[in-house]
Amino acid sequence: METRSNHILVGSVVLALLAAVIIGAFWFSRLASGDEQLYDIYFGQSVNGLAKGSGVSFSGVPSGQVKEIELWKNDPSFVRVRISVKEGVPILQGTSATIQGIGFTGVSEIQLDGAVKGAPPIACPSTNIKSECPDGVPVIPTKPGALGELLNNAPLLLERLSTLTERLTELLSDRNQASIASILVNMEKLTGSLADRAPDIAATLAQTRIAIEQAGNAAEQIGKLAGTTNDLLDQHGRPLMADLQKTVKAAQSSMENLDAALSEARPGLHTFSTRTMPEVDLLVRDLRTMSKSLSAVTEKLNQQGAGSLLGSPKLPDYKGK
Repeated sequence: METRSNHILVGSVVLALLAAVIIGAFWFSRLASGDEQLYDIYFGQSVNGLAKGSGVSFSGVPSGQVKEIELWKNDPSFVRVRISVKEGVPILQGTSATIQGIGFTGVSEIQLDGAVKGAPPIACPSTNIKSECPDGVPVIPTKPGALGELLNNAPLLLERLSTLTERLTELLSDRNQASIASILVNMEKLTGSLADRAPDIAATLAQTRIAIEQAGNAAEQIGKLAGTTNDLLDQHGRPLMADLQKTVKAAQSSMENLDAALSEARPGLHTFSTRTMPEVDLLVRDLRTMSKSLSAVTEKLNQQGAGSLLGSPKLPDYKGK
């Protein structure tokens, strides 16, 4: 009987100590963690990699953990994730949540960031609570993360990959391969021809280099000639220009004098043309008439002698038969 009593006493002490340890651990964990705030996040994408107890980080700093993961009863296309965040973490207006993978292990965590300095904290309003907090706790909005964007864009990526594959198949068809082979053959022939003409090409390049050097020398000589011409014009051109200016001034003075003389002679020329010219014309006519008369007398003297001038010529005697 005494042995049995000892066993009961020992068992009771052990149970008491075990209960004390459990209560102490819970108490110390509450002290260590402090008060926590609960928030809901509604994801419209896959939450693969998240699990109950997964970490929650704010700008990379561990700040809480996932408490619940379940399909939202109001809309099964969304997944409701409830998280607990340590007191003092600035969950302010502008904060958003994303799912971020941890390395290559397949495990994910929730990343919070984007809090605006001076903004009010995210909390449930005093009115219309159901619309802002459908499950009784504040809601943190989401934004697509790298994994989410990749999964959302996967169909588009697959379509583009399919199109690219089709284009590559068309590009590498038998006909195009034959064309590419022909182009490569022609390129090989061209490179062979260029290799065969390499000495001629080198000689042409050498001649071209010489021609360029000669052109450079000629340009230099032209520059020197231009300089010499400028010096010559500066030394002799200016006196010549001065003499030419003097000559032009003298010619201009002579033209002015000639204009004055013509102005003075213009009345006499008018009188000569209106009065003297008709008289001269009449005189010329008289001279022509006198010339004709003298020509007739001269011809008469030549034919009949000087006696023809004194009387008329005798008629021949008429004798009858």
